[in-house]
Amino acid sequence: MTTPRHGLRERKKQATRKALRDAALRLALERGPGNVRVDDIAAAAGVSPRTYNNYFSSREQAIVAGVTAEREARVAAAVAARPAAVRLSDAVTEAIVEQYTDPGSHDPGTLLLITTRPALRDAFLGTAAGIEHSLTAVIAERLGDTSQHTARVLSASVAAAVRIALQQWVRPATASPAASELVIPSGSLPDLLRSALAPLAPALDAAERRPRRPGGC
Repeated sequence: MTTPRHGLRERKKQATRKALRDAALRLALERGPGNVRVDDIAAAAGVSPRTYNNYFSSREQAIVAGVTAEREARVAAAVAARPAAVRLSDAVTEAIVEQYTDPGSHDPGTLLLITTRPALRDAFLGTAAGIEHSLTAVIAERLGDTSQHTARVLSASVAAAVRIALQQWVRPATASPAASELVIPSGSLPDLLRSALAPLAPALDAAERRPRRPGGC
C-alpha cells in the first residue's frame, strides 16, 4: 500500500518542479531575469515561496532548469541504450554529445538569455554536476561495480570534463569588464565536449576491461 502513495508523491513533486522551472523560464523571457522575483515564479506556478525554496535555491537555478530539464536522466538513458559491444568511453562520449547538442537544447532566445548574464552562465555551468548521480548508476551497472566506488570516480570526472567544455564554449571573448556581459558561444560544442572527454577514455575503458569481482572492488 505504501508504494502507490510514494509513487503519487514523487509524481506530484516532479509536476511541481516542472511547473516552477517552466514558469521561471517563461517569466525571464517575457520580463528579463532581473525583473523576475522568486515570489513571481511561485505565484505563476501556483505554489508558495516556501514550496519554491524546497526545489530551487535561486531564481537563476530555476530559470536554467527550464532550459536543461531532464538532461541528467537522458544522458544516463542514452549510455544505457548503447549496445554492450560499444566501448564504455564511446558510449559515454556519444551520449554526452548527443544530449548536449540536441537541436532543441539551445533555443537561440534562451541561449542568449543565459550567455548575456553572468549569474545565469554560472548556474548553467553548475548543471553539469547534475549528470553525476544518474551516470554513476548506469556506469556501475555496466561495470558490475556494486560498491559504485569506481563508477562514482568516473562519473565525477565526466561531469567535470563537461563543465570545462561548457565553460570554454560560453566564456567571455575578452577579459575586459565591458565585454563580460556579452558572450557569443564560440567553437564547436561537439568538438569541445569530445576534446574534454578524450583524456578520460583510457580510464573508462580500463575499468570496463577489469575482471569483475565480488563486491565490485
